[in-house]
Amino acid sequence: QVQLVESGGGLAQPGGSLRLSCAASGSIFSIHVMGWYRQAPGKQRDLVATLTSGGSTNYLDSVKGRFTISRDNAKNTVYLQMNSLKPEDTAVYYCKVIVGTTSLRQYWGQGTQVTVSS
Repeated sequence: QVQLVESGGGLAQPGGSLRLSCAASGSIFSIHVMGWYRQAPGKQRDLVATLTSGGSTNYLDSVKGRFTISRDNAKNTVYLQMNSLKPEDTAVYYCKVIVGTTSLRQYWGQGTQVTVSS
């Protein structure tokens, strides 16, 4: 099993920055993809950013140039650096990891609230 613990959420002003962290523990092996999703009340859960084991990244169009996904393998942690925050970035952010060899499994973090408001 893999456990994901998120931190770093909170309140930011428009134009401000936050860095989300997602620390993984447990049976961490054969990681294929790490990613961040977000969900606002009454909205669908959107994929924000992904990072493959090969280092490829992909971003939601509305966050390109503002958000950066990265990882620290030594700390088993994935990050989401969020700059130039906008009110529409307000949501609960969830991290996800996909692992496996013969079969793939996905694990989710508990979510962390990000609120962007003046």
